[in-house]
Amino acid sequence: MSTAEFAVTFKEAGRSVIATRRPWREFLDPLALSLPSSLSDATSRISQNLTRFLSNYCLVLLLLIFLGLIYHPFSMIVFFLVFVAWYVLYFSRDDPLRVFGFELGDFVLVIILGLATGLALALTGVFVNVLISLAIGAVVVCLHAALKGTEDVLGDL
Repeated sequence: MSTAEFAVTFKEAGRSVIATRRPWREFLDPLALSLPSSLSDATSRISQNLTRFLSNYCLVLLLLIFLGLIYHPFSMIVFFLVFVAWYVLYFSRDDPLRVFGFELGDFVLVIILGLATGLALALTGVFVNVLISLAIGAVVVCLHAALKGTEDVLGDL
């Protein structure tokens, strides 16, 4: 896969995540939770639920990162600006980005925004907070995905 194809695939995946959010009532339905019967059932549920609720899970992760930064207001502002930059410059844009007469390709833009995100992590000193929030989020997401029954999902796939 070329770098241009990678950038286009990444952008389409991001747009797909944003467009596929499922209703929170369906996502949080306590009656749909049950223990999986086996490890293969749990992995099957995780796979199906990650596909079905990917956007919801991304929002849960963002909320947990936000909560991890709640005592770091400057970092929250910086990451809000980085998030807005990603959204405006990458995910919501259809036309090529031009800077000083040069067209920036999607792959170059991903690298620039990725470096800006890394720099924001380094300069604000919250790298550990974000990693801990992501680890907690991964556990929460996997637990929910494993416990969420998929019987009602089969017709929607």
